[in-house]
Amino acid sequence: MVAVVTLQQMLPETIAGLLPFGGLAADIVGALIGAFLIANFLLINTAVAGPWAKRKITAAFTDRIAVNRIGPFGLFVIVADAVRLLSKELIIPDGADRPAYDLGPLLIPFSALLGFAVIPMGSGIQLADPETGLAFAFAASSIASLGLMMMGYASNNKYSLLGGLRAVASNIAYEIPLIVTALSIVVFTGTLQTSEIVAQQGEAFITLGGVTIPQWFAFVNPFAFVLFVAANLAEVGRNPFDVPEAPTEIVAGYQTEYSSVYFVLIYLGEFIHIFLGGALTAVLFLGGAAGPGPAALGIVWFTMKIWAFFLFTQWARSAIPRLRVDQFIEIGWKGMLVLAFANLVLTAVLVGVLA
Repeated sequence: MVAVVTLQQMLPETIAGLLPFGGLAADIVGALIGAFLIANFLLINTAVAGPWAKRKITAAFTDRIAVNRIGPFGLFVIVADAVRLLSKELIIPDGADRPAYDLGPLLIPFSALLGFAVIPMGSGIQLADPETGLAFAFAASSIASLGLMMMGYASNNKYSLLGGLRAVASNIAYEIPLIVTALSIVVFTGTLQTSEIVAQQGEAFITLGGVTIPQWFAFVNPFAFVLFVAANLAEVGRNPFDVPEAPTEIVAGYQTEYSSVYFVLIYLGEFIHIFLGGALTAVLFLGGAAGPGPAALGIVWFTMKIWAFFLFTQWARSAIPRLRVDQFIEIGWKGMLVLAFANLVLTAVLVGVLA
């Protein structure tokens, strides 16, 4: 399928046009302000998801009440937790390999935020739209693997080392099926540009009873959608794939020796990665920011979709038991990888026949 060329002004260009000066300075300032706004949008969502929503959802699954005393609906627990964690003593274990010990936690949130640079969030909110945008998003998110391994070996702790090794094994075993499944969408659309992948899903797929169903790839190829979501679940480390942390086996895995602000960075990066996984799922399979109503509501629909993915990960965390590490690796290499390549080959054959 041939990609459709569309021209859309990026957020930095919009901001640069509003500044009282122009030229290169306006472009740089516009890019910095745009990155600041998107980063803060993600940080606000993460602040709500981590300390508050995660507890509320888990409590609902286990018939408990959760936080409800600090502010309305317990929302001020976000501030309380931030103060509590940031005021804790930062304990560095003896024999820690620095600066690797210090750099590891920084790479986790950085890699996830970097991946959002090419995600079209609707309502004209997108930092950049390169022709290789999808490849950039996957490459950026993969930087987290380096941080996890650095945290594991630099902590001078056997449980941390085991967690780091498991994290790398997890990313290799499930990131390949994740990317191969995404490639089936690239074969269908003929482009790696995220905005074009979203644009092609705006076409009509089928009309039933007067209702037009859009050409979202979750409808076109539901098998690839399920495969991508499952691999994504492993990438963000949620049950049944949370083997790298495995609190009942290796204390807390790669983050065992981290406290205070470093723990906050790890926790922050974990949830931003979940939202990045939801964003990639929305872009590839759910029409991006598409939804009923005017285009100005795009950011609302996009936010709802990434939160839907977050809710799914929390359901999996509460409802599905953890796999053994041997089962975990076997499913990745012998199951999902084979299915991902089968899906890619079948998609290529169908596209060739239709062409």
